[in-house]
Amino acid sequence: MANPKYSLPSVMNESELLSAVEEVARLCGDAALRHFRTRLDVEFKSDGSEVTRADREAEAVAREWIGRRFPNDAILGEELGWERKPSARRWIIDPIDGTRSFVRGVPLWGSLVALEENGVVVAGAINCAASGDFLVAARGEGCWHNGSRTSVSGVGTFATATILTTDSRFRAQPDRLPKWIELGSQVANSRAWGDCYGYVLVATGRAELMVDDRMSPWDVAALIPVIEEAGGVFTVWEGRPGIGPDSIASNATLARPFRDALGVPTFQIV
Repeated sequence: MANPKYSLPSVMNESELLSAVEEVARLCGDAALRHFRTRLDVEFKSDGSEVTRADREAEAVAREWIGRRFPNDAILGEELGWERKPSARRWIIDPIDGTRSFVRGVPLWGSLVALEENGVVVAGAINCAASGDFLVAARGEGCWHNGSRTSVSGVGTFATATILTTDSRFRAQPDRLPKWIELGSQVANSRAWGDCYGYVLVATGRAELMVDDRMSPWDVAALIPVIEEAGGVFTVWEGRPGIGPDSIASNATLARPFRDALGVPTFQIV
């Protein structure tokens, strides 16, 4: 049972949502950072992805905070699974997005926390604790980077754009590779600064496009409000918004040209 003294209201406004996801992401990222560049045993899950004690401990810290303050809320986390509750509100957690970078001492990883109400993601935070990038956003509250309002770039031509992906081999969807290569030949820079860090770069105007061909709900949820509140466009490869099995995030100016180049239906982009 949560201590009522420390409980936040069961119905929160947008500012309170932003503060809540920010606090959880900060605790989660700090817990992960304590293990960064230490000796860790690496295990492999059934899908071949890596997991460590740091992933599980960071998620446990997040769940403990949520459980004390919102005991009726559901939680979905990458490492510890579902905690189903009657609430229409669900927290979605990826304690270390980019575990392969994490275990190799590369600072391009982050802790992702999202809050979903009635099936709509209303707030999200990305804590890249090792790189020093912290983004938080809530519907109507804008996107904030290290305490300052941030936005996507206004770059409007392929010739001056930077595009990113986690894995340029597109192993999950190899039919997408030729179009990616063609787009890469037209832009200023094509890089593999991947996982959540690529989306951080788009939201802060340091890159114009980030794509992934395989995503899970905990990989995606926090990214949606961050990109959209920064003025960008977030869709799946079908062209629709929301959580899906893959993702495309871009600035607004090049949203349609990028998706046209990648063969993505764009009729749902507004």
